[in-house]
Amino acid sequence: MRDAFAAHAADLLDADPRVAVVLADISADLFREAAAAHPDRVINVGIREQLMVGAAGGLALAGLRPIAHSYAPFLVERAFEQVKLDFEHQGTSGVLVSVGASYDWAEGSFTHFSPRDVALFDTLQSWRVFVPGHAAEVPPLLDRAVRAEEGVYTRLSLRHNENPHATVDGKLLVLREGGRATVVAVGPLLDNVLEATEGLDVTVAYTNTPRPLDTEALRELAAESGDAVVMVEPYLEGTSAWLVSRALSDRPHRLLSIGVGREELRRYGTAAEHERLHGLDAEGIRASVVKFLDAA
Repeated sequence: MRDAFAAHAADLLDADPRVAVVLADISADLFREAAAAHPDRVINVGIREQLMVGAAGGLALAGLRPIAHSYAPFLVERAFEQVKLDFEHQGTSGVLVSVGASYDWAEGSFTHFSPRDVALFDTLQSWRVFVPGHAAEVPPLLDRAVRAEEGVYTRLSLRHNENPHATVDGKLLVLREGGRATVVAVGPLLDNVLEATEGLDVTVAYTNTPRPLDTEALRELAAESGDAVVMVEPYLEGTSAWLVSRALSDRPHRLLSIGVGREELRRYGTAAEHERLHGLDAEGIRASVVKFLDAA
């Protein structure tokens, strides 16, 4: 996904004089040619993530559409004050693109983990959040991000589905129909969800645009499956619970949130091992969904 992002961002730099890219050393090698072609619009501030976001905010005030890029914990958690002040408070916007996701580079330990990133954006107003499930989904999402009027956070990952899935303007894409629950898979967890729910009487829907979540379609799907909803997200468990509950607040419903647990795993291992220990592999998801259905 990172390679797809860098290649398409370079194309956007060529095509749109409003686009600028601000880096903090991470992925600078992928932008070497773009920086030579556009030295005034590819800016590497060094290992200064707060400055990177602040500089991007300044470029936005000057009328450009900045793309700031780094590891998720550095871009969002470390620089959240600058996101809050230099974009939100200033009434301007830009595009933030992260790598690393919740625990992609598990060997890098807790400093490189960011399961809380989307939850932080929920404290701000009107930010879109894109979570592609495949590298081929990245260019069209980046195009949408650059064209958008509001701030956009795009969360790239090494975890991915086998095939891309085209979605239209953030609408839920139904891949399987059933009657006992609606399971919404976000981004790179779709394949695990499809494997986990094989043979179960559930609807499976996919989104790579969890913000704004397509709650209109969710309401329709939930009504057809007993108003039982399962949200499977590659970040902090329960991040979207408030949105689902608000969307279904006028009628009784049941909700199961599956995501990265709040317990800190201190034996870092690999990303696949973290996925399994958080119950986000196919086996763990199936066990959670079956227990939820049996409790109805």
